[in-house]
Amino acid sequence: MLETIERETGPSPRYSVIWLHGLGADGGDFVPILPELVRPAWPAVRFVFPHAPVRPVTINNSVPMRAWYDIREADLANRADEAGVAASVERVEALVAREAQRGVPASRVFLAGFSQGGAVTLAAGLRRSEALAGLVALSTYVPAAQTAAAALAVGANAQPVFMAHGTQDPVVPLRAGEQSAALLRDLGFAVDWHAYPMPHSVCLEEIRDLGDWLSPRLADA
Repeated sequence: MLETIERETGPSPRYSVIWLHGLGADGGDFVPILPELVRPAWPAVRFVFPHAPVRPVTINNSVPMRAWYDIREADLANRADEAGVAASVERVEALVAREAQRGVPASRVFLAGFSQGGAVTLAAGLRRSEALAGLVALSTYVPAAQTAAAALAVGANAQPVFMAHGTQDPVVPLRAGEQSAALLRDLGFAVDWHAYPMPHSVCLEEIRDLGDWLSPRLADA
């Protein structure tokens, strides 16, 4: 089981958000956004921020760092180490299963990620036959897009998707995000797409838009 940082907005959380960080960061990277994201009207939510394993990253001179998978080259078509992506998907599934054991079923779990973490989020979402509450993919793309359709599980496209990207992103170009959103729509996903004038990062408007997207999906039943 991955080590995690956790924050709960109230007792006995009814929903969970598992949030995957980007390359070289750690689980603490997105904890500071919570005051801007969380709305007073929401039911209690558990935020789970896992730490990716430390591994050598080829494109960074094989320097060990936290990474969800190896990056072999800059070209997006061959960037992601597919075996590494699959291994990270398994680790994420273990976190989803743990939430079920703690009383939050998959239907109340959101999976979110930035950059590498977003790629794993989308890869995991494509493979899920039991739908999560939603997928949040920030500044990212669908890894191994050419085989994405083959990975699509029956019922996976019932999961709503929030995607956001910077128009000035030099790491994952805007076009890659747009193409991934189009691919997901072709596969039957409902994708809420947003673009912002920013580089490979997040911005306040984006976090507020994400809060707006989450609010109706966090209706306390």
